This record gives sequence, C-alpha cells and structure tokens, in this order.
Amino acid sequence: MHRLQPVANGLHSDHPVPGLPFVDDDHIPVDDPAAIEAIGRHEEGGTWGRWDKIPDTKGSWLAFTTDPIRQDLAWVVRRHPEHGRTVLLVRDQDASPWHSSWWGPQLLFRQGGYWWDGTTWYRPDQVWDAPSEHFERRPVRAATTITAADLLDDNAHPDGGRLLKVANFDLDAPPPDPWNDHLALWASRRLADARPLAQCVVRLSAPELAADQLIGVPEMAKIGGIAASTLRAYIARDQREVPPPQANVSGRSLWSRPVAQDWAQERDRSPESAAAKLDSGDGDLSIGLSELRQRLARRFFGTLWERPDWRKRWVLRFRTESAVQEIADELALSVAADTDSIIDAHDLAATVLHAVLDELAYGKELDSSIGGPATFYGITTPVTKMLDWLIRHHPRTAHHLISEIIGDAERRLEIPREVSADSIRTALGLDSTLPRQARLDFLERALPPLSGSR
Repeated sequence: MHRLQPVANGLHSDHPVPGLPFVDDDHIPVDDPAAIEAIGRHEEGGTWGRWDKIPDTKGSWLAFTTDPIRQDLAWVVRRHPEHGRTVLLVRDQDASPWHSSWWGPQLLFRQGGYWWDGTTWYRPDQVWDAPSEHFERRPVRAATTITAADLLDDNAHPDGGRLLKVANFDLDAPPPDPWNDHLALWASRRLADARPLAQCVVRLSAPELAADQLIGVPEMAKIGGIAASTLRAYIARDQREVPPPQANVSGRSLWSRPVAQDWAQERDRSPESAAAKLDSGDGDLSIGLSELRQRLARRFFGTLWERPDWRKRWVLRFRTESAVQEIADELALSVAADTDSIIDAHDLAATVLHAVLDELAYGKELDSSIGGPATFYGITTPVTKMLDWLIRHHPRTAHHLISEIIGDAERRLEIPREVSADSIRTALGLDSTLPRQARLDFLERALPPLSGSR
C-alpha cells in the first residue's frame, strides 16, 4: 500500500502530481544518479543519498538525496528510458521509503495508491498473494490517462502560477489554486527537447473514480463488515491497513468501491480472520487448544478428586509444601508420559522425514550448480529443531526416523549415506539443545557406522 505523500513537484519532473506546488530543482543534478547520491553523503552525517539501477529495465534508475539547503526535505528521482523522469520533493524521513516503493514496475502513484507501469493503471496494492510473495495486480477497468496536454486549455495562464524556492518552501501552506495556472507555468519553463506534454502523465480517469461512484466511511465500513465507528477508530489510529482515500472533499474521505472491496477481501483472508473462524469461544483459545485444555482438566480432576488417596490431600493438615510438590509432580508426569495426545510422534516423524529429504535434495541441486561435491548439505534451523525435539522427546522413534532419512536419500536422491549422516550431525551440532555428550552418544548409535568401521 502506497501511503507516502510528496510535498511538491520538481521543476524538471515529466509527470506532475496534481494539486502540488512546483519547486525549483536546478540545484539538483536530476540527470545524474551518482551525483544525486553524492550530495547527501557526508562524513559528518545528518544527510543521506543513494541511487540504484532498476533490474530488468536497461537505463532505468532511481535516486534520492537530502536537500543541501533544507535538510528536513529530500528529493526523490525515478527515471525510465521510455517514460521519462519523475522528480518529487518529500520529507527527508520519507526519502528511503519512497526509494523502496519505486523498486519495481510502479512508475507513478496517484489518487490514493493507484499506480501506472507505463502501459496499464492498477488499483492500490492490497490483496497479498502469499505463495508468490507479491501483491495481486488488479487493472483498472476503462482507465484513461490524463496528460498535461489534456489539462492545458485556454483557461490555464502561466502568469497566475508560481515557482517556489526550496529555502522558503512552507510545508503548511494550502495547495495552489487554481492548479492549472501553476501547471501552465511549469509547461512554459520546459526545454525545447523535453518530453512532449501529451506524454506527461498527470492523473487517471476511470468510471470507478467518478465523483458519484466514490463512497464514504459508512458504506466503506459496511463493505468491510464493521461498524462505521470502528472504521473511524482504525483510521485515527492508523490500524488494519485501511487504504488511503481516493479523494478528500471538505474534510470527508472518499474511496472507490473496488478499493473498498479489495480491502474487505484482504481483511477476510488475513491470518487474524482465519484464526477467528477457529475461535472456540473458550477465552482466547483456538479449537485445538480448547480441546487440549478440556482433556487436561478431565485428567487433572480425575487425579485430584476421583482417587480417594489423593482427595484426602485437600484436608488442611495435608496442605504442606511437600504435598503440593508431590501433586504437581504427578500432574506433570501425567502430561509428559502422554505427549502423543498433543502431537503424535509418528505423524511428526513422517513430516520431519519429508522436510529433511527436501533439504538434502535442495543441497544436492545447489551443489551440482557450483560443481561440488560437498561432504554435507545444510539443513535449516526450523527443520533441525523439529528433529531435535523428536530426539529429545521420542528417541526410539527418532532412531528409526534417522535410518529412514538416510536410506531414502540413498535410494531416491542418490546421496551417499556418509553425506546424509554428516548433514544430520552438522545440523544438530549447530542447533540441538541436547547436552553435547548425550547428542554424540545418541548419534553414534542412530547413524550408520562410517565406511570401513566394525
């Protein structure tokens, strides 16, 4: 979600943000990313600058620097070889986040996060596709790109515009009005070889962004399945990833209906929403934890009350520290001796088997790409910890599991048993919580003997 807000357009920007003033950027080398970075880099600190190439697009780059005159402000620049250059003045603390937000196909952001990739307009990024680790791209239907040429008519007069200097720029000044006069002044100051005005993107128009299609807080809340007061609280506290509005009329925030629907969809797909479907109604416990609590409660009640020899412990003279300790030990033993009621050791072993085999297969693939061979393959910490848990809690099951891992790796993946054994030994050496000697003694008996040993 693009929540960052620029404060002004640079004079040399090809794509002015509507409603923002224009500030002279002649003191910034907007065509030289390395020089932009150099302005903000100083040994004494307090300022910063950076530039990077955009992958997969030759000649595309982005850069930012703290302004040398106003260190509370910064310039961010995004250049594309085909679609021109954007120059924006932002608050200095927003420069690095702006830099990150431009690291991708997004060339322009407009109207509360709508973005353009040079060809297509998309709605604000909200619906997360977890498997691909990217937001879903949702094109805007019937979108029309509005350019500077479209806006500069006979009613736009450059004499009514104003070009500001960064030294006296007022962050709290009201937006320039009428803005088209300022746009006309910007156009009149452009060089002869600058990008044609018909290719200078200002904003987009689409049916979903028409004034009579925008919705306010009450309808937005209804789409999200919450009360209007709850939505207002979310907005006031910047919670629940409420998208920025597409318009603000007389202090009233307005959203496009598709943006509201995307927001509601993402809320419904969130981990919190999924967890709520498994709420047991038993305090804050999920269904599984509630069932576990009830099983343990029945077991403890049977131990503490239904056995006559234990029930007498409630008589006052038996309420000693040692008696209570004995009861606590008995209850703890009843749980430790039956962990399968919490998680079945054989089910866990089957899961760890496939996890370790996948780690070994990936290691072999990586080894082949760099010319191997390796003496062991790395196993990630979470997988190793689950293997370690099984060894610590169910050593017999773990013993069988290790043999199965090494055998399957040898038969299915053609990984020598020595490599698999060293992989397991190394992983546990790094991440096991077992005492060192206990771990070594166990592995000596669970791993196959080394070649040539008797």
